[in-house]
Amino acid sequence: MLVLLAPGQGSQAPGMLLPWLAVPGAAADLATWSDATGLDLLDLGTSAGADEIRDTAVAQPLLTAAALLSWRALGTTPDAVCGHSVGELAALAVAGVIGTTEAVVLAAERGRAMAAAAAATPTGMVATLGGDAAVVEAAARALGLEAATVNVTGQTVYGGPVAALDELAAQQPGGARVRRLETAGAFHTSAMLPAVPRLQELVSAIQPSEPQCAVVANADGAVVTSGRELLDRLVGQLTGPVRFDLCLATIGHLQPSALVELAPAGTLAALAKRALPAVPLTALKAPSDLPVHA
Repeated sequence: MLVLLAPGQGSQAPGMLLPWLAVPGAAADLATWSDATGLDLLDLGTSAGADEIRDTAVAQPLLTAAALLSWRALGTTPDAVCGHSVGELAALAVAGVIGTTEAVVLAAERGRAMAAAAAATPTGMVATLGGDAAVVEAAARALGLEAATVNVTGQTVYGGPVAALDELAAQQPGGARVRRLETAGAFHTSAMLPAVPRLQELVSAIQPSEPQCAVVANADGAVVTSGRELLDRLVGQLTGPVRFDLCLATIGHLQPSALVELAPAGTLAALAKRALPAVPLTALKAPSDLPVHA
C-alpha cells in the first residue's frame, strides 16, 4: 500500500520549484495556475527570497503547486493520501476530489483570507516539545492559548495572543521546551474565524467528485469517503487543530508498504519516520528522488 503525504506551511524554501521544471508539462501547469491565481508562481518558486514566500498568501498556493508537480512526476494514484494543513488541498486533488487548478486557487484564496485574519489581530504560535503534556496544556489554556497542531506525541503547537505566547515561553511549563514559530498569526485557532466565510463561499461553489483513494483527514485522523464532507472539513480546519498524530496512527493501521512525502519534502518525512520507523519512506525533494518505477 502506497501512502502519499502533502506538506503544509513552513515547508517552503527559496527555489523549491526549480528541480521540477525539468518534468514534462510542469511549465504549462505553472502557467495555468498562475493565470488562475493572479500570482507568478514560476518566479515565486524559483527566484523569490525567503521573506517573500513566507507570506501566507504566497506560501500556500506555492506549496500546493510544488506538491502537485511532484505528484504528476510520480505518475501514480496512491492507495491513501494525507495532507498537513494546507497540504489537504493537494491531497484532495491527488484523490480526484477536486481538480489541480481548483486546489491551487483554493490555496491562494485560503492564504489571502488567513493573511487578512492574521493582520486584523496580532497573534502567533509556539511549539512545545517534550515535558509533561498535561501540565503544558493546563498552562497554555490558563493563558488563553489554543492547541493548533499536534504533530506527534510530545510535540504540540499552541496559538493565541503574542503576550500569552511570551508568558508560556517564559514559564517553560512541565519541563517542556517552548519555541516561537515564524507565522503571521495563530492558524487553526479561533483567530482565523474572519477567514471562514470566504472559504465557505468558495467550497460551497465546488461540485466535488468522490475520492479515488483513501483520504486521511486532519481533524481526527478519520478515513473520509465523501467528497463533499472532505471539502466541508476544509472550512472547519481553519479554526480547528490539525491532529497529525492521529493521522499517522491511522496510516499505521492501514499497514503501508511505502510512504512518499510530496515536494517540498522533509518535514512530514521526519514525523513519519519517528511514528512509523519500520515503513520505507521517500522524501521527494527533486525528480532524482522519484522511485525507479515512476
